[in-house]
Amino acid sequence: MTSPAARKPGLSVFFPAYNDAGTIASLVISALRTARTLTDDYEVIVVNDGSADATAEILNELARTYPQVRVVHHPKNRGYGGALRSGFAAATRDVVFYTDGDAQYDPSEMTVLWHALVDGVDLVNGYKISRSDPLHRIVIGRIYHHTVKTLFGLKVRDVDCDFRMMRRSIFDRVLLEKNSGVICLEMMKKIQDAGFRIAEVPVHHYHRAHGRSQFFNFRRLARTAADVMKLWFVLVVRREHERESSPAAATPGDRR
Repeated sequence: MTSPAARKPGLSVFFPAYNDAGTIASLVISALRTARTLTDDYEVIVVNDGSADATAEILNELARTYPQVRVVHHPKNRGYGGALRSGFAAATRDVVFYTDGDAQYDPSEMTVLWHALVDGVDLVNGYKISRSDPLHRIVIGRIYHHTVKTLFGLKVRDVDCDFRMMRRSIFDRVLLEKNSGVICLEMMKKIQDAGFRIAEVPVHHYHRAHGRSQFFNFRRLARTAADVMKLWFVLVVRREHERESSPAAATPGDRR
């Protein structure tokens, strides 16, 4: 008989999804197959962030078919940060894994992160072995990565690799507030500054098979640059997050 001390922790897997009808079903099924090899206690959550395609219908059918699947529907698009915050708020298990719904990462590789989440490690961050994107995206991505690492003093190898596994207890102390894509920068800075221990593992990155990126256009890049500088002022200059100590405030939900 397995003792309570030896029992494997529960696992919440979630995907933020926006117009990902071409990929989300295969990702969910892959996540289900992988999660059940890691623990008996798991759930898969998809946050449909106001998709205009068939994403909602596909997710509803998946939830009807698989009892471990839950869907959170946003009536309107809240942005990538809003989708992540909803996913973290919906997760109920001790360990939380997330990756994007566009299939540029393979959910089965969460196994590598699971085995790296040993005692003494709070978060396992993936880093891309090789980025499978058009050249302009690779160049912009590298500029962004090196800029924010310098500005925010980040120690991780890959700030924008959205393939992460972490202990849900992190959010007893870390409050996420951003609705835009800079939420990943906010999250990694706050987690690092709170003293949580981070491990890193290599993961594969694949070409986008369906749809197109919502990020790489000039208007959004300009908006992101402005968001980064505002975040830098709050987290680096004023260091407001280090004064946030109320347990009631430290939740990843929809507080703004």
